[in-house]
Amino acid sequence: MPFILAQTTKQPMKSGSFVIAPGPVPAGVGIGLRLPHHRWVLEHAPAAAWLEVHPENYMRNGMFEAELDLIRRDHPLSMHAVGLSLGSSDEVSREHLRRLAALMVRYEPALISDHLSWSTIDGVYLPDLLPLPYTEEALDVVVRNIHSVQSKLKRRILVENPSSYLQIVDSSLTEPEFLGELVRRCDCQVLLDVNNICVSAHNRGESPLAVLTCFLGHLPPACVGEIHLAGHATLALEHGAADLRIDDHGSRVSDEVWQLYAHAVSALGDRPTLIEWDKNLPDFAILQEEAEKAGDVCRLALGQEAPRAAFG
Repeated sequence: MPFILAQTTKQPMKSGSFVIAPGPVPAGVGIGLRLPHHRWVLEHAPAAAWLEVHPENYMRNGMFEAELDLIRRDHPLSMHAVGLSLGSSDEVSREHLRRLAALMVRYEPALISDHLSWSTIDGVYLPDLLPLPYTEEALDVVVRNIHSVQSKLKRRILVENPSSYLQIVDSSLTEPEFLGELVRRCDCQVLLDVNNICVSAHNRGESPLAVLTCFLGHLPPACVGEIHLAGHATLALEHGAADLRIDDHGSRVSDEVWQLYAHAVSALGDRPTLIEWDKNLPDFAILQEEAEKAGDVCRLALGQEAPRAAFG
């Protein structure tokens, strides 16, 4: 049986005090919609179970908003934010949150998410998703910010595990423990990025499968509301240093990440899954091929004989 976040009804369903999904549920495999593909999607109305967008692209550009109005007629949407800065000691920007709330009213996304990272400090915005220490102090900050976001949006959000390129020695919690505490204290959900687990594990000299197993051991299965898949690059370093993995979303999903995805699905069951691609953007048909493959991998992991519909 496919994983269902909420039934498609006129009235949104709730969990605790937060709405889960006000519109169609994104069952199957979705595709990350980037601005260069807008016109093609409008002209060809391609098959896709759902599309995910970065809301920051639509906060100040009326043309893109108008195009998304048309795309939204045919495709359920998910919004994957990059600007809430959930890990910042600054409070979440009221203006950014206001704009996000307005977009949610306009487009009724079935899912809304952001990253376990920070990008603002003392009013200065840094264009990156920066890591934070996994300490009790940082946990209190993120809990406060998630409560602020969910209170404003009246929605449960999903928090994504980021990719990492270093390990902060002052951390007193593991990343899975940190996320598990967020779920417990905030009634939020987790967006499990399997590619980020692979990238981070290699950069720390750990086994990606062992790290994924740790995530699955600390997170209640019901709290994982979405999975992300993407490609990454491998950078060869000088002087015999271990290769560095770069989460660039610029290629097809690697064989290793497909294997990790199959393991995750075997443990969690079917989950809404997204194909991300941001750099070296290919034809939309390539993204559809990746989505089809995700459907096949999921079907095999679940032991299903009949093909799973990747596009709904």
